[in-house]
Amino acid sequence: MPQITSIKPQKNNRRLNIYLDGKFGFGLDLENFVKLGLKVEQELTDTQVEEVVKKAEFQKIYEKILRFASLRPRSEKEFKNWLQKYKVHDSLYKDLFDKLKYLDFLDDRKFAVWWVEQRLTFRPKSKLSLKFELKGKGIDENLIKEVLFETKVDEVKLAKDLIEKKRYKWEKLDNFEARRKMSEFLARKGFNWEIIRKILDINEE
Repeated sequence: MPQITSIKPQKNNRRLNIYLDGKFGFGLDLENFVKLGLKVEQELTDTQVEEVVKKAEFQKIYEKILRFASLRPRSEKEFKNWLQKYKVHDSLYKDLFDKLKYLDFLDDRKFAVWWVEQRLTFRPKSKLSLKFELKGKGIDENLIKEVLFETKVDEVKLAKDLIEKKRYKWEKLDNFEARRKMSEFLARKGFNWEIIRKILDINEE
């Protein structure tokens, strides 16, 4: 059976390198090292080595995904994409997600509410645009409807504010051309014709 011949701290002092039979075996975080009670001259079966390596890999990925989660709220799909990007074995997904849920990092409803509020505050968009963005983040369609309903997005005000910011672009155009440009601009932002017509009528007053 492989024997632990040396234990050396890594440069960050938060992990250790475990050497088996004089060769590097695996890296391990301090928490698991203490829990497992590993020591020099201890013999490990191949199965035990596999289990320790799995624990070590989990902790390493867990620390990285926590940093990813702390930057801003994330949807479940974003976490899955991150795990796939770093080729994390899917056998670790459930435990990682359970940890993230426990720490309140994994909640698609909370994410959707945050996303809509951020957009309305800093980058105003129509309900349709918000819906497409949330779908792209993997949010369930029924949940999107609920969040958008609860948020009570005032599309008329949003469209009016957007037009006011861009009004300088159309000031020198004749009425017909200005209306056409404004209509196209709002359509690209995802507003429906009913909203666009209201805004055009307001600008006629």
